[in-house]
Amino acid sequence: MKTITCVVFFLALFMVQSCAFVTVPLMPGTAPLSEKTLQGRGRDKILLIDVSGVVSSEGRDMLGGLSRKPDHVSQLKEQLEKAAEDRRIQAVVVRINSPGGTVTASDIMYRELLAFKQEHGVPVVASCMDIAASGGYYIAMAADSVYAHPTTVTGSIGVIALKFNAKGLLDKIGVKDETITSAALKDSMSPFRGMSEQERSIMQTILDDLHGRFIDVVCAGRPKLTEEQVAALADGRVFTAHQAREAGLVDEIGYLDDAIREAEKRSGLRSGARVVMYHRPHHYKNNIYSQTSINVLSFGIDGLDCGLPLRFMYVWNP
Repeated sequence: MKTITCVVFFLALFMVQSCAFVTVPLMPGTAPLSEKTLQGRGRDKILLIDVSGVVSSEGRDMLGGLSRKPDHVSQLKEQLEKAAEDRRIQAVVVRINSPGGTVTASDIMYRELLAFKQEHGVPVVASCMDIAASGGYYIAMAADSVYAHPTTVTGSIGVIALKFNAKGLLDKIGVKDETITSAALKDSMSPFRGMSEQERSIMQTILDDLHGRFIDVVCAGRPKLTEEQVAALADGRVFTAHQAREAGLVDEIGYLDDAIREAEKRSGLRSGARVVMYHRPHHYKNNIYSQTSINVLSFGIDGLDCGLPLRFMYVWNP
């Protein structure tokens, strides 16, 4: 019996040693962007870029940290760099479905689109979907023409800084804040106490400055509006597509197809130009309404980690 067992063992060992093993990683590395034709057959191309969800310059850990989704800013930069190497890209359509996000991420994306347009002489058309509010509208200001879907909600020109005062609750449960600071204003906007008038004034000055930046961007993107007209519209309210067109915040009401035709017209292309999108391999891309793989951040403030320090936000969060 022992002899048979030994023979079986050595036979199994021989078979294992004779086999070739392929190690497949559970989470493959990030693959380079691939181009997918969504419609049309022409040689010249219109690049469709998708901006959706809460705009942020921070990626998000997935599957317990085993994978990480790239952030909106770096993804946009990567797409524009790839487009810059392709002389067949004759226009860009930015499909926006976002309530906005952090101030800096919104500003960088606006600047990258504007710089690409100016450097390469490529027209940019923005197509607003469900929501193109606050930072989402800010990004649209880099476009030569802004289209709003008939059911779009847009506007919300303004800035917000979230702050909670949990002192009353903490007092009830017997928790006392004993934070030590080097100066009286070091813990401004602390959630463990209310704000002093001095702190409120300082923070309001910062928000006013960022709000002024937003107004300047809208004035640059809406040259037919005066600064006084933009300032009157920049009280944080949102507008329907028809209200936005009447106010001069968007150029036309139309569908994504209409925005693509506008891009064709502005670039001098004939109807039926090839519409392409960049994406990671193995992600579904079948038509012009397909999303990119990075836009996993949900609408609303819960799309950002509220446990992190204070953020200034170009965001609409009713």
